Amino acid sequence: MDEDDRARLAEFVTSRTPALMRVAYLLTGDRHAAEDLFQSALAKTIPRWRALRHTDPEGYLRTVMYREQVSWWRRLGRRRETALTAADEAVQPDTSGGTDVRLAMRAALRLLPPAQRTVLVLRYYEDLTETQVAEALGCTVGTVRSRTHRAVARLRQLMPDVELLEVRR
Repeated sequence: MDEDDRARLAEFVTSRTPALMRVAYLLTGDRHAAEDLFQSALAKTIPRWRALRHTDPEGYLRTVMYREQVSWWRRLGRRRETALTAADEAVQPDTSGGTDVRLAMRAALRLLPPAQRTVLVLRYYEDLTETQVAEALGCTVGTVRSRTHRAVARLRQLMPDVELLEVRR
């Protein structure tokens, strides 16, 4: 990689890291796992940087992150790390109203299986179509629809007092 490529890569990483870290956090539900996911995807993207510099490197990196997350939750049963204590703190009511809903949604999203959480992040945070989500995850549109339906139904169970938007297709 020449100096020009290194400069472009550094500029890309500096400018896009906050947005990509938000996506990684939404996919994993944990700050440390999000950092691991982002770093792993970046490590897989850097060797291809020369080929990507004229196309869409962010799209490629996001796809690597989605697929890495899928691989991680497929291996979930074989994970060697064990959490010793829960890091969640008690949430105090907020007078602004919106913060309570965001915190409740974050807690509810953490209770969803990783596959359902990933589909919701791609559909509603990344605003991808069902077809784009299916391509990113390497599954069928029917699988995306069923996971979305089950995830939204579960969120409605977990958060009965919050009116969730209708599922869009």
